[in-house]
Amino acid sequence: MENSSKFLVAEDLAWTELGGGVRRKIMGYDSQLMVVLVEFEAGAIGSLHTHPHSQSSYIASGVFEVEIDGDKKILKQGDGYHVCADWVHGVRCIEAGTLVDSFSPVRADFLD
Repeated sequence: MENSSKFLVAEDLAWTELGGGVRRKIMGYDSQLMVVLVEFEAGAIGSLHTHPHSQSSYIASGVFEVEIDGDKKILKQGDGYHVCADWVHGVRCIEAGTLVDSFSPVRADFLD
């Protein structure tokens, strides 16, 4: 697997539209780590799901209801959360915002 470029200029990187008011932009990766920006419109849903990657997320802007392994909490700009591999998790965007998601290992499915 290739690595991303050493330097990533946000305006040069393409967004991937995911539908439902959600889009993502890959900000860097190698085989062990990936960082992704995910933008949400107010009311958009990141459906409950699982994956075999560890995930740590930082709320760069907005307000989100985050559900992890059956627990829910309202989080806002400056907050964060961690998801262990295979835990069920998802978000509901209350006020439009951006998440900075980090995954280990890389989400190869995002590169296809």
